[in-house]
Amino acid sequence: MKSFIVIALAFVCSFTSLAQNNQVPSTKLKDLAGNTVDTGALANDGKPIIISFWATWCSPCKRELNNYSELYEEWQEETGVKIIAVTIDDQRSVSRVGPYVNSVEWDFEILLDPNKDFSRAMQVINVPHTFLVDGEGNIVWQHNNYAEGDEEELYAELLKLMK
Repeated sequence: MKSFIVIALAFVCSFTSLAQNNQVPSTKLKDLAGNTVDTGALANDGKPIIISFWATWCSPCKRELNNYSELYEEWQEETGVKIIAVTIDDQRSVSRVGPYVNSVEWDFEILLDPNKDFSRAMQVINVPHTFLVDGEGNIVWQHNNYAEGDEEELYAELLKLMK
């Protein structure tokens, strides 16, 4: 019972720190080319960023990102948005990420989070989990899980940022 209370308290405290700060936390991840990326420095010239956590073993994640991919060019033209897909595949399955992304031809930045440092910092419990970040780096919206049509809700949130 004590361990449950400690875990629950840690979760509440970490959730509170993200909610109060509302900024994307800084962790070091690798992209598919092996370059180190500081998540706290993610930027898009003052335009919004969508950060989507996913995994190669997650069917809803892949459906969501495939739907985003179909709309991405249109969204970019209208809002300037940048999509960053962060995989939580662990060390055993991270080698599947590059071949999968190449096969579906996603045109977004892919970051690898095999130790789940960034996903923990963002309080991602399960995937898919999507965050919308405004041009100043503030997390303004988030959504967990995926059902067909959820991309329309994300698009509506994007349009709100443009007003």
